[in-house]
Amino acid sequence: MTKRRRATILVAMVATASLALVGCTSEQDKKEAAKAAVPPPQLAISPAANAKDLPISTEVGLTVTGGKVTAVTLTDDKGGKVAGSLRTDGSSWLPDKALKNKQRYTAQVTATNDAGKEVTRTTNFTTMGKPDREIFSTLYFQDKRTYGVAMPVTVDFDPGVPKEQRADVQKRLFVTTTPAQPGAWHWTEDGQQVFYRAPDFWKAGTTISVKAMLDGVPMGKEGFGDADRTATARIGSKVSLDIDNDTKQMSVFKDDKLVRKIPVSLGKSSTPTSSGKMVIMEKHEQTVFDTTGSADPYVVTVQDAQRLTWGGEFIHSAPWSEGDQGSTNVSHGCTNVSAANAAFLMRTTQVGDLVTVRGTEVQLEDGNGWTAWNMDWDEYVKGSALPVPQDLKPAAAPPAAAGAPAPSGPPASNQPPAPAPSNPGG
Repeated sequence: MTKRRRATILVAMVATASLALVGCTSEQDKKEAAKAAVPPPQLAISPAANAKDLPISTEVGLTVTGGKVTAVTLTDDKGGKVAGSLRTDGSSWLPDKALKNKQRYTAQVTATNDAGKEVTRTTNFTTMGKPDREIFSTLYFQDKRTYGVAMPVTVDFDPGVPKEQRADVQKRLFVTTTPAQPGAWHWTEDGQQVFYRAPDFWKAGTTISVKAMLDGVPMGKEGFGDADRTATARIGSKVSLDIDNDTKQMSVFKDDKLVRKIPVSLGKSSTPTSSGKMVIMEKHEQTVFDTTGSADPYVVTVQDAQRLTWGGEFIHSAPWSEGDQGSTNVSHGCTNVSAANAAFLMRTTQVGDLVTVRGTEVQLEDGNGWTAWNMDWDEYVKGSALPVPQDLKPAAAPPAAAGAPAPSGPPASNQPPAPAPSNPGG
């Protein structure tokens, strides 16, 4: 090959490389120019600067456009950092526990977009003093316990939460299940109880963690929430009791298999047992029924008693009625069983097991006990104060055919139960 030929090839190679370099640089410049043209995120936070007398449940509100929150810092007036986390929907940053009364806080929030541009906003606020009135709450879900598959997470309020405050209160209630089994909340009409359950019973072995972050939460003119409460518990094996007034028999099922039939005596006509789906709420080896002040007063000590309603309906040992069990109703509303069968039930059942009673003169009232299962899912989700996630909404029912019969069965009452003595039964 001649020197001239080699030179020509070398010049061509250099020219090609130069063109390639020019092309790469041009593309990179375009990308950099595109990034430079992207505006920084838009970020607004709350509370407003210098806000005063805010509840100790205050969260840092977040509104972001064109980016996402990448850092939140909340500090008290001594520079101490407050631990917390973003809500899953990104609407706010939630402190891990209630703030302190009469304390000044400073919040600093940074949002970042895909182009790496940041914007930071800062605000400060002061919390209120300790409130004069509090609403007392109870979480009926204890740490390190084992419950039945029908166990609803139940929070009780005294006095009840007004309707206009329930959505804000519900936002402060958190439930996590492992394995995942999403559910929904339902308020009783009087606002004294709110239940959480899934569309179907919990799977045996499920772990449920609950946070009721209610300390300082405004709950209407009656006051503010009293405390934060947390618990993690486990779901045990499936046990259910089915009580039929027609046959005066209780069927005991374990893992859906019948393990025993038990004769029962239910409430006589003047004090009938409620029909409906209940949940075992308490178990007592021994307790005292005291109905002093009622139309039929008595005081009696009973063994192996399991509470089903706030109004005082129990399953319990009743050796005095063994001759009537299986044939005649003689109780004051409780389910009477023999001493031997009551002891068997105490060994077999768990708090949170489902008890279904059929065929009596009265229906179970909404809120008279843990009544979360005494309605179908369609009706249940109507009691949520917040929109139910799309995947938990009931499927739309097909239109009824002309002349089709209406669904059978009376609707659950929305009236609270009548006041009852502290521990009645019979």
